[in-house]
Amino acid sequence: MAEILKVEGLNKTFGSGHLAVEALKGIDLTVNAGDLVALLGPSGSGKTTLLLSVSLILDPTGGKIWLDGETIYDHGWKEVDIRQLRLTKVGFIFQSRNLIPFLTALENVLLPLDLLGFERDEALRRAMELLKYMEIDERAHYLPALMSGGEQQRVAIARALASAPKLVLADEPTGALDSVRGMKVMEMLKKIARENRTAVICVTHDERMIEGFDYIYRLKDGQISLSDNHG
Repeated sequence: MAEILKVEGLNKTFGSGHLAVEALKGIDLTVNAGDLVALLGPSGSGKTTLLLSVSLILDPTGGKIWLDGETIYDHGWKEVDIRQLRLTKVGFIFQSRNLIPFLTALENVLLPLDLLGFERDEALRRAMELLKYMEIDERAHYLPALMSGGEQQRVAIARALASAPKLVLADEPTGALDSVRGMKVMEMLKKIARENRTAVICVTHDERMIEGFDYIYRLKDGQISLSDNHG
């Protein structure tokens, strides 16, 4: 199995002195290509902090991060192009979806392709291909406001897949959806992992949504453990 993400002894502290809060305490985690990983835990347990750290958005305090075999962080960021790595190797899916409201579904998916320098015809072909893969191509020319929450989330997933990332990170992707639409979104994430051999890490509070996941990790007070009911 190709190792896509490895985290070793990862720490994150907010504040200093008597106000310091340890959000992550020596996190160790390895995720391989095609792995479907769930992160569970109560509010404030460190789930989102971990996701933001491995997505190269948040600065850790200590530890090591390897992404697709490359050392990215070793008690400080290595001399790598963080912006380019985020753009090409990491796809991020937010609970709030973060679609640009005045752009159509198609135009939202085209954005990262434009940033990657795709020729227009190729970008259009790939964007439509991704919307079709997410079973939302019939809404390609709709604005987000004219789509349901589940449809918007599928557009957000298509956008996250635009660069064919090795790692997809989803932060409560079903949190704003009802159970039926939520399950549909989770099925899409499973499809991505199984068919594309993409490593997928999903933060969720709803254990009903993670049936069929390969690994279930639980975070509590900044520490991580592998759940017994995985596989």
